[in-house]
Amino acid sequence: MLTGFAPGEFVLEERAARSGNRRLRGRFPYNRKTVLSSGGRRGRPRKEQFAPRAFAYNVEKPEVDIRLLVGHNWGAPLASRKTGTLELQDGDEALTFVAIITPEVQETSWARDALAGLAAGLIVGLSPGFTIPPERAVPKAEEITEEPDDGSPDEDGQPQHGAIIRTILAALLWELSLVTAAAYSEAEVEARDWTPTPSGLVVPKSQALRRWRL
Repeated sequence: MLTGFAPGEFVLEERAARSGNRRLRGRFPYNRKTVLSSGGRRGRPRKEQFAPRAFAYNVEKPEVDIRLLVGHNWGAPLASRKTGTLELQDGDEALTFVAIITPEVQETSWARDALAGLAAGLIVGLSPGFTIPPERAVPKAEEITEEPDDGSPDEDGQPQHGAIIRTILAALLWELSLVTAAAYSEAEVEARDWTPTPSGLVVPKSQALRRWRL
């Protein structure tokens, strides 16, 4: 399972319905580059983005159960499509959701913590949990491109390299998680297995895609 990160855009409706339900809305933007690594002193920056409707395959299949979790913890569910408490809508600009947090779920420790964190402005991220489909099913589920190099020198007099950009074109979405902030450290990203191509472009091995935990 892979995860990605984007700044959260949440609206917590404080007014509870007569049923006692709480409503949570959010969105995961497409075509918004996330910096995975600055590249350090000598390396190249690495960025990632999701193409519009990258999650369409599972989102458009209502029989696929997608859940809203706290911190990618399957033991801390807030809502799900199977229970009719999670509604997803895919668009060119973003994947949006509306979740109903029922009174029963609100009584759990993880829901209390999550709602308190949202109200306090401490939970500010939305992170999708997904897998990349096999190549036999989707021959081009992702692509690697390069930004042009910046001709100006850095503080050491070295040319500044353009970023390597990974664009995810198709992914199987299984869950969305509320997170406090980016969960990776640059050391973790730098430790992943990247392989140079004959042209010198550095790309991640398919086996290393477990990574990119943001």
